[in-house]
Amino acid sequence: MKNSRRDFIKKSALGVAGITLGSTMNMSAKSYANIIGSNDKVRVGILGFSNRFRGALGKSFLKYAKEINFELFTVCDIWNRRRDEGQAWYKEQAGGDLRTARNTDELWSQKPDAVIISTADFQHALHTAEAVRAGCDVYVEKPFAETMDDANFALKAAKETNKVIQVGSQRRSGTNYHAAYDYIKSGKFGKIIAVEMTWNVNQPGRWRLPQLTREIREQDTDWKRFLMNRPYEPWDPRKYLEYRLFWPYSSGIPGQWMAHQIDTVHWFSELDYPRSVVANGGIYMWNDGRTNYDTMTAVFDYGHAKEKEPGEGFQVIYSSRQNNSSGGTKEWYFSNGGKLDLDTNIINNDGGLTERHAGDMGMKPFMLDTFELPKISVETGSDTGSDPLTNAHMKNWMDCVRAGNVKTNAPVEAGYNHSIADIMVTAALRTGQRATFDEKQKQVMAGGKVFKY
Repeated sequence: MKNSRRDFIKKSALGVAGITLGSTMNMSAKSYANIIGSNDKVRVGILGFSNRFRGALGKSFLKYAKEINFELFTVCDIWNRRRDEGQAWYKEQAGGDLRTARNTDELWSQKPDAVIISTADFQHALHTAEAVRAGCDVYVEKPFAETMDDANFALKAAKETNKVIQVGSQRRSGTNYHAAYDYIKSGKFGKIIAVEMTWNVNQPGRWRLPQLTREIREQDTDWKRFLMNRPYEPWDPRKYLEYRLFWPYSSGIPGQWMAHQIDTVHWFSELDYPRSVVANGGIYMWNDGRTNYDTMTAVFDYGHAKEKEPGEGFQVIYSSRQNNSSGGTKEWYFSNGGKLDLDTNIINNDGGLTERHAGDMGMKPFMLDTFELPKISVETGSDTGSDPLTNAHMKNWMDCVRAGNVKTNAPVEAGYNHSIADIMVTAALRTGQRATFDEKQKQVMAGGKVFKY
């Protein structure tokens, strides 16, 4: 068993990197000359100069831009302050100048080859549809969509245009996650019987921007464009800047945090969405005018059959609170033989079927070997880009754009499927009803009705 475990780790460490970073990961800059169009610089627009772009996406992009012959050439944001900040950031990071666009009409007229989208949560799918229709490849932050109408609209555009799309579920570019997937697919882990996930913080200021909220003026932005297809309401600086706290601009915890973790469930199980979801929660601490909950728990039923059958499927329990950080984050997968922990990257026989209890029923024991999954390397030096997962995810997208018509690690279908799960949770939370997904209507149902805002 020790030799087979050692062989598995070795194969994972060697094979996963190629899966994670795409088929071109080992190519030097000169090697790109062998790809059609590789001598052409790929011009990329920034759609939404957000804190996420400033702190992570932009740095990861610049880490590889010169090597793969990419460049940022314009920043589009409906708030003039963000456009100015985008130009200043690029000057500091790269010593160059960026064009600006006040809205997507101006952006598409500048004819970028690709865009990185980090706008408000509810805008991601709609901006993706705009971008691919304008001929752009897309890197789009998660959550992909907060309503099924938006998800269906964007998926249709993506299928019809066949552009390269990477959804920002960066776990899909992590060596440890690919190794975990390979281990589960090998059969050595056994059947997934349960998954437990948490994401706990104690941050009263999470998703709050009080200083900016006081400073922003309606005349410096475009409120009607911000609302897109959401119902009109008068200017509200909190909903513009602190949108993660307010439905229907964001689902809050499900879209921001759960989307990452539930995506791994779909990936590892090869199931597109849950059979059903029940959920509950509330605003138990931070009563600051928000409408999205600060605490929630959701219970998912997953399986291949449409209805539960004995011995088939598994349960996922997801919980999150923003008022006590005990427990932190966790991603635990269980089989009858033990536990796969994606926070420590340890697989062990915790909770496995012991010889004593197996023998009582005339069964064989099932206890997993203990070992550590290979981790993505932590890069050092002055040119580190962002965190290793975001670096790898951005590199994978850039490689796929350069190769042309290549599926990324997190294609549009991954974003569509995590959106179904997120919307099911939102429906269960807001209606108090059990939520399901109707394949024919392509809508989330709660209490026998299509869930809308």
